Parts: sequence; structure tokens; C-alpha cells
Amino acid sequence: MKRSKKKPYPHDSDIAEAIIESIYRDPLLKPYYFAEKVRKILTEKGFYSGLVTERRIWKIYEKLVKNGRIYDYFNVISYEK
Repeated sequence: MKRSKKKPYPHDSDIAEAIIESIYRDPLLKPYYFAEKVRKILTEKGFYSGLVTERRIWKIYEKLVKNGRIYDYFNVISYEK
């Protein structure tokens, strides 16, 4: 009997790549569908996205915006003084 290999869990860098890719694939994507789109891209790339939470995706999104890697497309980051 042949055993199938488990899919790897995505690291934060893999999720960051999926976030960037989802924004460039669909720049008019609504924030409501954003996390599901990122999970779908991760699954397409061969990762197990079952344990990737919406909160983790948004935290990585926030980190990317604050580091200047992407623009805040969804206008969800507040820059309070």
C-alpha cells in the first residue's frame, strides 16, 4: 500500500508570498474574501492550509504593510501617533 506524503505547513514567508500574489491577482478583492483567497493560493501551491487562521493572515498582512513591502490596499492599518 502506497502512503501519500503529508502536505507541508506554510511558514509566515509562504503566507506572505500568497498574500502578495492574491493582491496582484485580484486588486479589487474585498477584505471579506481576502483570507479565503490566501488559503486557496496556499492550497494551489501544495501547502496544508487547514490551520492557517484569518487572524494569522491579517497579522502577516499588517507586518508587510508596516515593513513597506506592500501598500495597504484594504486601508485597515491605522497610523495613530
